[in-house]
Parts: sequence; structure tokens; C-alpha cells
Amino acid sequence: MIKDADKKGVLAIASETAALAAKARDGKLAPGDMQGATFTISSLGGIGGTYFTPIINAPEVAILGVCKAQMRPVWSGSEFKPRLLLPLSLSWDHRVLDGAAAGRFNTFLAGLLGDARRMLL
Repeated sequence: MIKDADKKGVLAIASETAALAAKARDGKLAPGDMQGATFTISSLGGIGGTYFTPIINAPEVAILGVCKAQMRPVWSGSEFKPRLLLPLSLSWDHRVLDGAAAGRFNTFLAGLLGDARRMLL
């Protein structure tokens, strides 16, 4: 679990994520490493998953499911052009988060991922 992610840059988050992944692979995650989260990211992309519905783990508020990115034909208005598409699935607790806010978050995230340079600003 990355604590205070909103106060960290991309490189710091990547470094902490790599350290946690190494602990998980080695079977050395402590309970404190996995408690206190409000948001989870789950990925099936590494095993080829294309779509899934992530389930919120209480007391968390939301979970983002990330699937495998694939090149797909997309209609540009006059022709099909190849585009790299990354399916995202967002589940959230409606008692805590308004659906419109969740939708805006998904749109914002897609914009960031569509131009990763924006994350460095």
C-alpha cells in the first residue's frame, strides 16, 4: 500500500510499488503493508485479462481494474486507425462517492494515460 500517494511524484510511487511487489513475491509482506488503503488498483493485464469487474474491499472506497492494453481499430470519422486501448473498470462505494465524480475521475485518468507526459507536470 502506498501511503500519502497524493503527496508523491511518479518516481517515488514507482519505487515504493516496486519495493512492495518484491516483498510480496518473497512472501514478506507484513499486515501493516496491506492495511489502511482507501483506493486499490488491480491488474489482470500481466496474465492477459481483457475485462473484469473489480470488487471493493471494505473499508476501501474504490477499486480500479486495469486490463491488458491491445491495438484495436478505431473509427476516426473517415477511416479506421490503429490505437492502443487500455480497458479500465472502476468500482466505487456509492454511499461515499457520487457516480458523477467517479466518472470524471475515470475521464481524467484516461486523459493522463493517453499522454503520460502530463503526469510529469
